[in-house]
Amino acid sequence: MKVGFIGLGNVGGKLSGSLLRNGVDLCVHDLDADLVQSFVDRGAKAGGSPAQMMRDCDAVITCLPSPAASDAVVQEMLPEVTAGKIWMEMSTTDVAEVKRLGALVTERGGHPVDCPVSGGCHRADTGNISIYAGCERETFDRILPLLTKMGRRILHVGEIGNSSILKVMTNYLANINLLSVCEALTVMKACGMDLGMTYEAIAMSSGNSFAHETESQLILSGSRDVNFTMDLVMKDIGLFQTLADRNNVPLELSPVMIEMMKDGQRRYGERAQSDRMIERLEEATGLSITAPGFPTELIDDEPEEPGYEVKIRRAAAE
Repeated sequence: MKVGFIGLGNVGGKLSGSLLRNGVDLCVHDLDADLVQSFVDRGAKAGGSPAQMMRDCDAVITCLPSPAASDAVVQEMLPEVTAGKIWMEMSTTDVAEVKRLGALVTERGGHPVDCPVSGGCHRADTGNISIYAGCERETFDRILPLLTKMGRRILHVGEIGNSSILKVMTNYLANINLLSVCEALTVMKACGMDLGMTYEAIAMSSGNSFAHETESQLILSGSRDVNFTMDLVMKDIGLFQTLADRNNVPLELSPVMIEMMKDGQRRYGERAQSDRMIERLEEATGLSITAPGFPTELIDDEPEEPGYEVKIRRAAAE
């Protein structure tokens, strides 16, 4: 299968790197010509344009920063969509938007997939990230070999759009966990607790979370550079709030988190790293929430393993 990849940013560059590393016939495109050239130097081909990539490839993957960017790229590709062509949307986007664009691809005989990732840029870099895939089962079976080269755990979630719903939910949880970790670490520091010990106490407890295992380390080292910016957080938690509003769910924590993140953007800039939210509490208390021995960047130290489909738990047949 010849594959095109559009969007070589923080996440897309790592996912497409996994495809290239694992021998996929790959062409790439990005508005940044230097990023494209870096892939060409490693053996990929320059895609030229989204339209040309859809014409030349069996599947085209998009990993872009906003729904508007995805719309622009898909509109350019649509005239070249023919029977059997696959569009894979790996951006974090709005469910209504991915369904709308997917319908346009389907009308031309193509097969749309929404397949966002979860697990952090460090795992995207090693092919150990998790991937949700919303599409027809037949299409899923066709693209599973590609997905297992980019990720370790692959979950088929049913129809297109389901992945986007699940993805914004997981990002909501990750960000609310980040804010709770910031408060927990600050209170422990105020109580005079050793923060290195506190980290381990949380990690081995019922209070543990992915956010703690990753972002707490960057908070404590002082680097505060998780490679995920506040504007992306605001997009994700805003999409989750939209889901709640559409379905008449009266959330209480979500609006508070949105206001907290807006305050963080006002203080540190719209594109500040999300784990700088700890600095709001440092400023309020005069405490330094740091400790020796923690890394300044996240590195996935697990070896790259072949990906596999995660089976959904079902009730036993009667």
